[in-house]
Amino acid sequence: MNISATDIRFDDDTMWVALDDGRTLGVPLAWFPRLLVADKAARLRYELSPGGIHWDALDEDISITGLLAGRGDQTLKRPAA
Repeated sequence: MNISATDIRFDDDTMWVALDDGRTLGVPLAWFPRLLVADKAARLRYELSPGGIHWDALDEDISITGLLAGRGDQTLKRPAA
């Protein structure tokens, strides 16, 4: 079963992703630093695809599978514990 996003909205700290199965995910913007620092207009220039969300100007791609698994940005190196 493939689940797709149907709409995206933002508040100060959260990206809200409406899914085609009726759920809405609230995802902390802190998980995606490029979105966190982007202005409102840049955040709203996204494209939906069957598997995810893309922001060309921000060089950001987020998969719905990753969101459902609770994963944030996987490209940034995290400090060792």
